[in-house]
Amino acid sequence: MTVYPASALRTVALYAQNLHTANDSEPLATSDALYQVVNQAGCVQIDTLHMVRRSHYLVPWSRIGTYPPEDLDALVFGPERRLFEGWQHAATLIPLAEYRFQMPRQRNLREHPTTGYNRWLNDLVQKDFVAHVLERIRVEGALKVSNFESDGHKGGTWWNWRPAKVALEYLYAFGELMIANRVHFQRVYDLTGRVLPGWVDTNEPTSLERDRFWIERGAKALGICTARQAGDYTWMKVTKSRPIVEALVKEGILVQVTGRLENGTEAELVIHRDTLPLLEQAADGAAWARRTTFLSPFDNLFWAFRRDEMFWGFHRSLECYLPAPKRIYGYFCLPILHKDRLVGRFDPKLDRKTGTMILRALYLEPGLKADEELVKDVASAMRDFMKFHQARELVIERSEPAVFGKKLLKAI
Repeated sequence: MTVYPASALRTVALYAQNLHTANDSEPLATSDALYQVVNQAGCVQIDTLHMVRRSHYLVPWSRIGTYPPEDLDALVFGPERRLFEGWQHAATLIPLAEYRFQMPRQRNLREHPTTGYNRWLNDLVQKDFVAHVLERIRVEGALKVSNFESDGHKGGTWWNWRPAKVALEYLYAFGELMIANRVHFQRVYDLTGRVLPGWVDTNEPTSLERDRFWIERGAKALGICTARQAGDYTWMKVTKSRPIVEALVKEGILVQVTGRLENGTEAELVIHRDTLPLLEQAADGAAWARRTTFLSPFDNLFWAFRRDEMFWGFHRSLECYLPAPKRIYGYFCLPILHKDRLVGRFDPKLDRKTGTMILRALYLEPGLKADEELVKDVASAMRDFMKFHQARELVIERSEPAVFGKKLLKAI
């Protein structure tokens, strides 16, 4: 029985996410390259946090380097749009070619509203108000929440939206509206028929067809994973994903293999049959990862539960939702990828007024040394990271070990 080494598992995972190319062989940062990043990943998570650029802008940067962020916006909202805002792993940017896989969820919500949606309708807004909001958009065109009267209701917590926001999100979730644009990151809603290009396939699949598609898509995007993790990619419950994975294995679409994890133990994994040759090449040393870059804490590489620990012996820390006293590393730490290893992380904050990139904390993983090659490659990635953010200066407030920060500043 072949047992694939952890290095081969890491290589396949990085190839699957387009995180393997050398920094000096980056593709041109064209619209096609941006689209390919999202298409290969299946979707990219949208997030509101902006200590630096928002996560959905960071994910393409990690893979292709500096590009004009407005080019990504154009892919979502421009006249030649190829992406849309939908719900998959979370709120994500998704290829429009896969819009139809949103439709079963939209139908299910329309026919069987969840407790949350019922609360929205019953407690905050009447159906005639929803109809009023829809009619205004039908007549006036795309509108934001601020285009509607608050009707005396002040916004508060996530579940305490004012009536217009509730109505718009209701219509969006049920497929009546789409996100036509964003203005200062505020959603602009319009009729789905006016946003969705005519070339998009709207033949609705069954829920099972959608789930099979998403499991297969997740397996390809992860490269290699446990059976359970294939469903993690779209936050599918294991009770639903398990029989689908088993069926795909029986059909030969997914292949079971044995891999040696970072801690030396063996695990049964699954890999898409199209990816199996890459695993063989990686095991033979004919394929390897060469990129040094920084990853959003929401990066797709981390979507499969605990795979960061299994393959890399690294725990991705997402501490922005924790009270400050409970944080270990920082508010919005970006893991540092160096070739096939996750070697450290840093907590950045961009001072936009002064053009200063501030690293409030910089960490190297225990046991690693800040050798010349590592420092050189991280410095190169940091220069491009600063360029992407139009930052002219770098400040490192704290570094563990201290020598890592000193060497990095000197190299930059």
